[in-house]
Amino acid sequence: MKNVRAKKHLGQHFLNDEGIAKKIADSLSNYKTNVLEVGPGMGVLTKYLLDKEDIKLKVVEIDDESVSYLRKHYPQLSDDIIADNFLEMDLNKISGEQFSIIGNFPYNISSQIFFKVLDFKDKVPEVVGMLQKEVAERLAAPPGTRAQGILTIFLQAYYDVEYLFTVSPDVFTPPPKVQSGVIRVTRNNIQKLDCDEKLFKRIVKTGFNQRRKTLSNSLKSIPFNRDKVPDMEVFSKRPEQLGVNDFVALTQFIQANMLP
Repeated sequence: MKNVRAKKHLGQHFLNDEGIAKKIADSLSNYKTNVLEVGPGMGVLTKYLLDKEDIKLKVVEIDDESVSYLRKHYPQLSDDIIADNFLEMDLNKISGEQFSIIGNFPYNISSQIFFKVLDFKDKVPEVVGMLQKEVAERLAAPPGTRAQGILTIFLQAYYDVEYLFTVSPDVFTPPPKVQSGVIRVTRNNIQKLDCDEKLFKRIVKTGFNQRRKTLSNSLKSIPFNRDKVPDMEVFSKRPEQLGVNDFVALTQFIQANMLP
């Protein structure tokens, strides 16, 4: 069987550097676990995961051609190949236990993958992913930096994010027009934020959707008593200047002063 043809509509760029594939596989911090690989393609990363005896591996692949390739070249994995769209799956049905996620994520859905992970954050203790370098840097951005965005705050509320290394375009077929970055995302000890989590998400989204404005202006759509706003420094800041703890404190204040 010939190699799989990369499909633009699926955002496929197949990694062809064995050393980098092994380095990504080795970035999992705990091998004694269930692992789900997202988008294995032709299995360049898969084979290094299969080499790890302590891993119970499953893979999910949306591309029928890639599924056929994997079944032929990795018959030992045949029963653990899930032909499905990861974004539409109920991850509770993957395993009765927790499982880590790893993959060379398609650029066009990498953010959606992490939003999906957040929906199942108590199921997924770790993610190792390769994605567009700019997005990887954004997710790992430290508090108070301009690179931060909505997903940065949401993800760092429940996970520790590490930027591991950069990957150049020439190790892919076809080569993308941008560099890639590999990150490791590890579940922290926060089970629930010390505030109304629904309001927290609303505040973060509202603030970053008007990121050039100060929070005093961008949060005008949220009905709360604004009498103390002029005396609070946080409202004179822009959302990118705040970290997770700042947004939690802001949510607590607004929650306590919500108008009926």
